[in-house]
Amino acid sequence: MMIPLPDLVEGLLDGPRPLPIVTAGDPVLRTPVARYDGQLTDAQLGRLVLAMRETMHAAPGVGLAAPQVGIPLRLAVLEDPAEVTDEVRAIRARIPLPFRVLVNPTYEPIGDIRAAFFEGCLSIPGWQAVVARHAGVHLRGQDEYGRELDEEVSGWPARIVQHETDHLNGTLYIDHAITRSLTSAEALADRWSQPTPATAAAALGFEFP
Repeated sequence: MMIPLPDLVEGLLDGPRPLPIVTAGDPVLRTPVARYDGQLTDAQLGRLVLAMRETMHAAPGVGLAAPQVGIPLRLAVLEDPAEVTDEVRAIRARIPLPFRVLVNPTYEPIGDIRAAFFEGCLSIPGWQAVVARHAGVHLRGQDEYGRELDEEVSGWPARIVQHETDHLNGTLYIDHAITRSLTSAEALADRWSQPTPATAAAALGFEFP
C-alpha cells in the first residue's frame, strides 16, 4: 500500500538528522517523480527544504534532490560556495551558487557547447566519472514560494542544475558518464585532481569533448 506523501514526509522528518541518503539500487532513484502541486502544507514544505539543506551540508554536497532522501517529489536544493583555486574556477567556470530551491524544474540546452569534467553523486558514494554536460541551460520551474523561474544558467551552476533535475527524472550521472573514466574518490584525489580531465583521459584511454 502506498503511503500518502504528507505521511511519508512527516515520517522522514520525525527521524534522524541529517536525513539518510538513498543510494543507487533503490527504485526511488530510477522512477520519474510527481510534480509538486501543493501536496504538502507550507510548513511541511519548509521543514523538508530545511532538512534537505542540512543534509546536503552534512554530506557534504552542492545539491540534493528529494528522491535522494526517499521522497518522490520534483524538489531539489542547491548551494555551492565554490571554494576552489582561481585556476579551477576559471577553467570550470565554477562560481559561487547561493542557496536556492528548485520546484518542478526543467531545463533545455543553450547551444551545442558541452563541458566535460569529473562529477560525483551523494547517492553513489566513493566514485566519480567524467560527464559532458551542456555548458548553458534555460531553467524553468518555481521556487519554494511558488514564484516562477525562467532564466539562463551557465558554467558549474548549470552542471548542478542538470544533475539535480535529472534525479527527478530517474536518471543518475552514470547514465551520461564516459564509463572508461570511472574512478574511485581516492584515485581522483591522488591522480586526477587536475583542473581538466585531460591527464586522466590520456592515462585511462578515453576521449572527451
